Amino acid sequence: MIAEAGLAALWLATGFALVQVMLAWGAARGAAQGTGIEVMTALRLVAVVQGLLALVAFGVLIALFVVSDMSVALVIENSHSMKPLLYKIAGAWGNHEGSMLLWVTVLAVSGAGVALFEKRLPQGTLAATLGAQAAIAIGFYAFLAFASNPFVRVDPAPLDGQGLNPLLQDPGLAFHPPTLYLGYVGLSVAFSFAVGALLMRDVGPAFARAMRPWVLGAWIFLTIGITAGSYWAYYELGWGGWWFWDPVENASLMPWLAATALLHSVTVLATRDGLRAWTVMLAVVAFSMSMIGTFLVRSGILISVHAFAVDPTRGGFILALLGIYIGGALALFGARIGTVKQGATFELVSREGALVLNNLLLSVILGVVFIGTLYPLVAQAAGVQLSIGAPFFEKAAAPVGLALVAATAAGPLLKWRRDQWNALFGKLLVPVGVGGLAFALVFALGGAHWVPSLALGLAAMLAVASVIPLIRRNLRRTPLHIYGMVVAHFGIAVSIAGMAADGAFKTERLAAIAIGQNVTVGPYRIELVKVQPAVGPNWSALEAHLKATRSGGAPFDLFPQQRFFANPTTTTNEAAIATELDGQLYTVIGPGDGQGRWQVRLWWKPFVTLIWAGGFLIALGGLLSLIGRIRRERRDAENDA
Repeated sequence: MIAEAGLAALWLATGFALVQVMLAWGAARGAAQGTGIEVMTALRLVAVVQGLLALVAFGVLIALFVVSDMSVALVIENSHSMKPLLYKIAGAWGNHEGSMLLWVTVLAVSGAGVALFEKRLPQGTLAATLGAQAAIAIGFYAFLAFASNPFVRVDPAPLDGQGLNPLLQDPGLAFHPPTLYLGYVGLSVAFSFAVGALLMRDVGPAFARAMRPWVLGAWIFLTIGITAGSYWAYYELGWGGWWFWDPVENASLMPWLAATALLHSVTVLATRDGLRAWTVMLAVVAFSMSMIGTFLVRSGILISVHAFAVDPTRGGFILALLGIYIGGALALFGARIGTVKQGATFELVSREGALVLNNLLLSVILGVVFIGTLYPLVAQAAGVQLSIGAPFFEKAAAPVGLALVAATAAGPLLKWRRDQWNALFGKLLVPVGVGGLAFALVFALGGAHWVPSLALGLAAMLAVASVIPLIRRNLRRTPLHIYGMVVAHFGIAVSIAGMAADGAFKTERLAAIAIGQNVTVGPYRIELVKVQPAVGPNWSALEAHLKATRSGGAPFDLFPQQRFFANPTTTTNEAAIATELDGQLYTVIGPGDGQGRWQVRLWWKPFVTLIWAGGFLIALGGLLSLIGRIRRERRDAENDA
């Protein structure tokens, strides 16, 4: 009866979401008349109960996977009784139905969080926000109930399941999807705040201050999810790359770009009462990108290791939800934008001006990724087969991205409201000098193409500029959110340096060698010692023993594998990677030729680890900013009381 309990919790959550919408309407009307406090209390309680019920449903699904209940179709299709416990748990969301239940659970729990902790907004705006969040949840509850029920029973039950996709049998799967979903769905809260503010004509600093922690939290989780997902694909797929511009990779990048723009815009509105209309629009766009990502992954129109669904009817359902929610929000924006006041003005040369430039450049990159991702799908629907790959994205987005780095370096050095060009040039003198020197050295000594050389120069410039806001400050009294900004911007510089170094200096070698032979790549000499069988908890493998030596140093061993899984039947490449301070040696073993030779593929990738180190620094900066903002707002609230 465990599965039935989960389904009952899901239906009850749906009912509470419907009640939440009705109570929100009543509380908003009561606020306009100066009444409705009791209704507001009930609304908060219903939102919390709805979140708890969704959490119970998802907990039940995890329990079904842990006990290997083979009477449930989803467990049969995505698990096996002999799977390690970690992969049984991860299997609960490593599929279409389970991932959608996780999606709606995060949505409902986020709404419960708003109901519990938001005390600053006027009653009407908060009620409209909770109503909008519940309305989104209703659509996805309906999707689960009628198109993607995760609790469907099978009779008679088979003896065992089909197993989880071996490519997903990795510890990274236990963390990558949940962090991405926390980011995706966290943006729904920003969307609901924007809808609530438009409905109640309450777009102002108070609304922005309430929304900002949720935007920042979603952005942090998106950053962690994308960074972890990039590294998972890098070491798990055995292809040696860190970003493929896969449409489903782009589906996570697009919300991050929109959320980054929104984060800067909402800060201007919260602290300087500017960019009112632009902030609301970005909140709608950011959640729209999350919905589009959900559609791409679950519509069946994409074939990808990241994609779950192959049923186009489900895609049609999600497309209908996208049209209802995003179309409705855009219609509301068009109808109410005339009631949104202009807010505070500022000069072109100011920190607000730099943030607007930042937003515009991010929007251009978002447009490039959006068009490059969706245009082939539209063309395919018209009967034209084409593909858009890395060359398009890199040529179209890289110049804008480099301009964005320069703007990021300059923005924090400007004053709010108004500044002078001369003052900015003076502050940028040292960063520009360091960046120019780095560019000249790399271009002259490294023999790299001018684009990665310029990227390394700009990374050096940004790294220096990012710490300038701390100069001449009392570091013990500096607000935590300032440290967060510094760390995040420094992390961007670190990531860009890693990307540029990988593009400029990596070397690759593909060779077929026999036992005892060796091949060189970068500063390493690699010898194939032997190839032997190996056995894991749910796989067998051919394992190569490679001995690597660097410039006469002590040799060390690497053991890349070709793994064979029985449930389901799959072959994968497991790379063996040696990490040094100045980069990674990446090795993959391929098939034999039947004549005693084995295919080996080798990369030397200087400073590639900076890509992911920078990503986690960016997320750390966001976390410091979030903690600092929460502390400041709590202190301000105590002072007001």
